[in-house]
Amino acid sequence: MPTDDTLARRRPQVGIEFDLEGPVDLVPDYLRRVYSWAYLNPIGRAIFDHPVVVSAILWGNYRRLIETVQEEIVPGSKVLQTACVYGEFSVRLAETVGEAGSLDIIDVAPIQVEYCRAKLKDFRFARVICCDAVDPPPGPYDAVCCFFLLHEVPEDYKRRIVAAIFDRLRPGGKAVFVDYHGPHPVHPLRPIMRAVYRWLEPFAKVMWSRDIESYAPADPALTWTKQTYFGGLYQKTVAIKAP
Repeated sequence: MPTDDTLARRRPQVGIEFDLEGPVDLVPDYLRRVYSWAYLNPIGRAIFDHPVVVSAILWGNYRRLIETVQEEIVPGSKVLQTACVYGEFSVRLAETVGEAGSLDIIDVAPIQVEYCRAKLKDFRFARVICCDAVDPPPGPYDAVCCFFLLHEVPEDYKRRIVAAIFDRLRPGGKAVFVDYHGPHPVHPLRPIMRAVYRWLEPFAKVMWSRDIESYAPADPALTWTKQTYFGGLYQKTVAIKAP
């Protein structure tokens, strides 16, 4: 685990050039092994980092799912986004937060940090930080958004990320998770999604059978709600931390 001083050197502020060749490599082995083609390769970034492509991957539900997150965010809030997201999600979230608030976006892959910072260059209240979602900035935050991250990480990472989110959430704050969910038994996309998970998303299938709440530490101060979309294939799970 990198030290606080090392992480500080890897956390760029807006307007400061980011050094991609940092002294500590934060990219975990599972990401290199499973997702290098999508997230660590400039060609993959060039292919996937377009709203129309992300919308196709999500079967036309991308904008709808972004809007479900925007509904949960109070303008002027201090918000954490737990990973860079291809397409327009970060820009739309920044627009919702507004200049009266602040937005921190974190990612463990330097290439993702670089391109996300370029997207947000016009939002002076936003910063993009290179660090692992299991060890985010200290906060505390009014809201934390975890948008299609949990299905891409192993089980132990799921638990650690969720625990870190609630550790950084202020009393009265809100955690918003959008991710895959178990579709209806007769959903026509079930066999297709099974094949996608088998070949490309080895950590995702468990989302069909486990609630996100099950990854969180037991805490009576948390109030949970869940909504599903598109025949149950997607979910928005929200947890509010009692004041």
